[in-house]
Amino acid sequence: MTREASSRFTAYCIGIFVAALALCVGFYLGGQRPPIDQVLILGLLFAVAENRSVELPNKSSLSASLMIAMTAIVLFSAPAPNLGPLVVGLCGGLYLPQLRSRDWRKVLFNSANFGLSSLAASALFELIVPTAPAPAFLLAASIPVALLYSLANSALLVPAMSMLTHRSLADVSQEMWVSDIQILPFGFLGVLLGELYLNLDGWVVPLFVAPIFIARQAFASYLQLRAAQEATLSTLVRALESKDRYTAGHVERVARFSQYMGQELGFRQSRLERLRYAALMHDIGKLIVPNQILNKPGKLTAAEYDRMRHHEFVSVEVLRRIDFLAPVVPSIEADHSGGSDPNSSLEARIILVADAFDAMTSTRAYRRALTQEVAFAELRDKAGSQFDAECVDALVRSIEAKREIYGAGFEGDVADFKAPPPTTGTGSAGLGDLAQDSERVS
Repeated sequence: MTREASSRFTAYCIGIFVAALALCVGFYLGGQRPPIDQVLILGLLFAVAENRSVELPNKSSLSASLMIAMTAIVLFSAPAPNLGPLVVGLCGGLYLPQLRSRDWRKVLFNSANFGLSSLAASALFELIVPTAPAPAFLLAASIPVALLYSLANSALLVPAMSMLTHRSLADVSQEMWVSDIQILPFGFLGVLLGELYLNLDGWVVPLFVAPIFIARQAFASYLQLRAAQEATLSTLVRALESKDRYTAGHVERVARFSQYMGQELGFRQSRLERLRYAALMHDIGKLIVPNQILNKPGKLTAAEYDRMRHHEFVSVEVLRRIDFLAPVVPSIEADHSGGSDPNSSLEARIILVADAFDAMTSTRAYRRALTQEVAFAELRDKAGSQFDAECVDALVRSIEAKREIYGAGFEGDVADFKAPPPTTGTGSAGLGDLAQDSERVS
């Protein structure tokens, strides 16, 4: 982190923490007095929940702390609807690893983030929930309240992560989204425990402990499954690399360009992930294609062309046999059959554009890399016929916004060919197919 970015992050952490403390003082002076014993118990449980959290690959975390925040919102709705949840949330910053490392900026940030998120959710709860609501209404009301808590948490977290990782707010926000399925059960449970606490007082406290530890185990199991899936993908890509280094680099770049387009088109994180899987695996069937065909400098014979096209069938059959990859099969099939068809999935049309762009901006056995300007011009020229115009615009927009350059003079992965590739080659920008006057991009 640069000194300037570090200073901005420090100011941001201090600023939101001071704001949270100022609100605490204001609510206290305004007459709100939450019972100290309940604040201490829920604050301790909130801290325990955060210390049992699981870190996600994007450096955010998942925990059962929303459950405690929802309990505080219900419990303090009468005596201290603002101050109670705010103070309980502030205890979320008591994260032992950060306290031990004296990372006070993150301690301040997490305290303020959880406190202010709890306060925002509490304000909505007070607005929409009447006095003595029916249980069914209370459970229904927990949905927007939990979602606002999550939204407020993300709104404060995204700028911090942007400063820490030197990435744009848009890129970070794409990764911060958490599925409603993951957060809503904690909202329901928190509301129920809050009601029980009102009726049974401290006797209900042991009921909080089990969900905290069960949630931690569930999140850990989820991450282990994700790690196993990533290992499977990595193994398949390495198999491609061991066969042909260029092909492995190609699919990784296609995945990158596909994600650029998905982000520009507003894909949520789960859909972006499926798109990445499909892009990485779209050429897996090339494992069965001999290298002399893959890297042939001249035009393919009819038999060689049929052998090359057979990899498309193999790609689909391999993916159908891997459970977590089976959902991407429609995108692969559509891409191989001509993803420019407006009736095909958007994912297939994205992969087609990404595949073509990388083909044009990479050196292949039959043709050296074209410049990025030529590749963009070719995509725009074929937009609406061979390529989806919206996908083309999304790719160009994204690459230009990131100020990245690909193609001749900017290649990061150049394969070793037995003979130097010509400046121009058969098929212009794609595989040399059988058409005599082909200008088709593949």
